[in-house]
Amino acid sequence: MLLRYSMNYRIIHSMSLRHLAREIVIQALFSWDFYQKDSSRVDELFSFSLQERDKLHDVDFPKELLEGVIRKVDVLDEIIEKAAPAWPIDRIAPVDRNILRLGIYEMLFSGRGDVPPRVAINEAIELGKSYGGPNSYKFISGVLGSIYEASDLKSKEAEQKKKELDPKNFPLSVKAGAVVYSVDTDGNMQFAFVHDIFGKWTLSKGGIKDGEDPKAGVIREIKDEIGLDVEVLDELGSNEYLANDKEHGKVRKQVHYFLVKSEFTPVKLQEEGGGLTDTKWFTQDEVKELTTYNDIKSIITKGVTKALEIESY
Repeated sequence: MLLRYSMNYRIIHSMSLRHLAREIVIQALFSWDFYQKDSSRVDELFSFSLQERDKLHDVDFPKELLEGVIRKVDVLDEIIEKAAPAWPIDRIAPVDRNILRLGIYEMLFSGRGDVPPRVAINEAIELGKSYGGPNSYKFISGVLGSIYEASDLKSKEAEQKKKELDPKNFPLSVKAGAVVYSVDTDGNMQFAFVHDIFGKWTLSKGGIKDGEDPKAGVIREIKDEIGLDVEVLDELGSNEYLANDKEHGKVRKQVHYFLVKSEFTPVKLQEEGGGLTDTKWFTQDEVKELTTYNDIKSIITKGVTKALEIESY
């Protein structure tokens, strides 16, 4: 909990410093605009805006923004005039004009991957609320919104989000699990399942070590989890799903399933915790009534069917 709080604090603190940096840039741009865009005074105006801002230790970010806006001002003004044709650039309030310049620069030209276009727009709107007139933020929102819609930023942002959510880009965690069966002293087939904290009966499984054969891994994991010595008889297939990991965040879990057989001996969880609460043997008819996960139902059915085929010979 403390670590999560510390991380959240750092993120929020970083965001607030970025906002403070943008305020400094707007003050410097306003002064620069007031002095007829006298570039010889840029350093002086920037230094003046930095006064009494002792919390801002990194001056590279605001200085880069200020110099970038001044360097691109003609292009930025042209974009503003196209997006707001009813408002010639010299009729826009100086504060609003420079907030728009800064917002457009961050959206289109800053090259900072850590400042998505929507963040740049929201930051500009907040600056409009703080430094502009009563309706400045609405005007700024409208102009920047129309530029965002007209550019390819929206599609790029959607593509980036899609890429970030693509399961192939998450770390891979390989596991092995099994449909475990045995034949009791009366000749009845029994299947071993484990019960988890979510109230579901599921298949015994565990992580595979780097370079380890999944067959060897499943033998080891079942022994470690429910205390059975098993023999691998067949492969049942695999499935893949996304899960949250405490250390790595979202991970892609890939599970290889096998049909394994053991002697009919008592099963017992070998370790407390780990998300499991119980383990039991079930007859074929009882297996049909178990509450389990949809993504392994076909694996269970396939395993039971193969086990019946093997034992019928």
